[in-house]
Amino acid sequence: MSTLVIREVAENVWTFSRPFTLLGLFPTGGRSTAIRLQSGDVWILASTPLDDETKQKLSELGKVKYILAGNAFHYLFLKDYKAAYPDAKLIGPEALPKLKKIDFTLDAVYSASNPDAQFGYEDEIIGCYFSSHANKDIAFLHKPSKTVIAADLLFNNPPNEQYSKSKDSPKSFLLSGLVPTGRTMRLFIWQKEENKAGMVRDAKTVASWDFVRYIPCHGDVIEHGANEAWRSAWRNYLA
Repeated sequence: MSTLVIREVAENVWTFSRPFTLLGLFPTGGRSTAIRLQSGDVWILASTPLDDETKQKLSELGKVKYILAGNAFHYLFLKDYKAAYPDAKLIGPEALPKLKKIDFTLDAVYSASNPDAQFGYEDEIIGCYFSSHANKDIAFLHKPSKTVIAADLLFNNPPNEQYSKSKDSPKSFLLSGLVPTGRTMRLFIWQKEENKAGMVRDAKTVASWDFVRYIPCHGDVIEHGANEAWRSAWRNYLA
């Protein structure tokens, strides 16, 4: 039986949620997010395997035009997506090829030197590249649905939805504090800081966005009050 959960969380926004256990010990869950643009094309933050169920749903949504890496560590399935959708533009952080040995090429990058770069979807989706975060995350705002999507900038454990079709438990004592209001979340963010000024800048950018929903790669979707959740987790950079 498949453990994949496909859900339309908002108009034109679908999540692909499944179990994922970090280091074989800690349940964190995995999630990809696809957005059908007004053009009918599909934008996807690809962070889970491209299995048959995922392919079928994407084919229903439209033509995949943009494949996004959420950060420099969410790259394992990008090659498969690019192979399946060769005409799509593969986009990620400039640090990805530097931090990880990869056997594929990015078509475009988010970079600290060109923070205002345009990729073709900015009428609906804008990004903020956290160049001072060790994971080199990118936060994305889907403006029509007021939804932010990101990889490791915010967790919301336990990953109940991602394990809802699994016999395994989503609960982990060690990761239980990885929630927006938890001290562990703030400690995780601080541990990833490479430059405080840069973290402050980017945290404030996301806080200034108009959003109510947050889709993390790990943990449950924050359906309401997501801006407040962001401000709680990132409070040390928003003073």
